[in-house]
Order: sequence, then C-alpha cells, then structure tokens
Amino acid sequence: MTKAVQDLMIAVERVHDALHTALRSGGPVAHLLADDATVDVLPSGAGATGVDEITRFVAGQVVLPGDLTVRRLSRTGDRFRVVDEEVFAFTHDRELGWLLPGPPTGKPTELVVVTLTAVKRGRVTRSRIIVA
Repeated sequence: MTKAVQDLMIAVERVHDALHTALRSGGPVAHLLADDATVDVLPSGAGATGVDEITRFVAGQVVLPGDLTVRRLSRTGDRFRVVDEEVFAFTHDRELGWLLPGPPTGKPTELVVVTLTAVKRGRVTRSRIIVA
C-alpha cells in the first residue's frame, strides 16, 4: 500500500468520525456532506437525502439518550469507506423513533450498531446505520 493510499484512508476516517461526532452532539453536518448525500437508518427506515433534508433530519429527529455510551467493537475501511461495529448503551428514557421505535421503557438498553460511511472527495456520500 502506498503512502498516498494510506493518507486517503486516514482522510476518510477523519470525515467519518467528524460526521458521527456532529450527529452525536447535534452540531452542524452540512459542511461534511456531498450535495447528493444519503443517510439511512435500518430497520426503522428513517433517513434523508440531500444536504438540506439531512440537516433537518438531524435537527428534528435524531434525539440521543442523555447517558449514551458508545463502545467500538471493530473498524475496517479502505480509501472509499469506513465500517464501524459499535455497541450503544443507554437508558431508554425517551422516544428514539429513528433508532429504537416504540415508547420509552426506562430500562437499560444495549444495541449493536453497524455504520457504513462512504466518502468521495472529502465529503460523505452515504451513511447507512444498521441497528441489529
């Protein structure tokens, strides 16, 4: 593997990490997205396409639990994409329709979440979040 390919892989990881940090903090995401970017959450079917729709989706629907912790199980990637397998642990104390449909149970919850993020020219083109 050449140094140039290694640098591309690191750049893709940085964009991926910046997107997920922004999603978790409620920060701005538009500067990280390609114009035709897509975010899909499965199996809930939530998501959006395009910078404006994704910005509205993040602001209006992506509510995170106050005690959320994320533990990475694995990461793999290449110069085009990053795939993370993580465990989300939290108390299900609020509605999380995009992540875990149904009313809050008040119980401790752990979900395995696989995130596939594709990057082109330094911008996210697709992020697919699969809740197992």
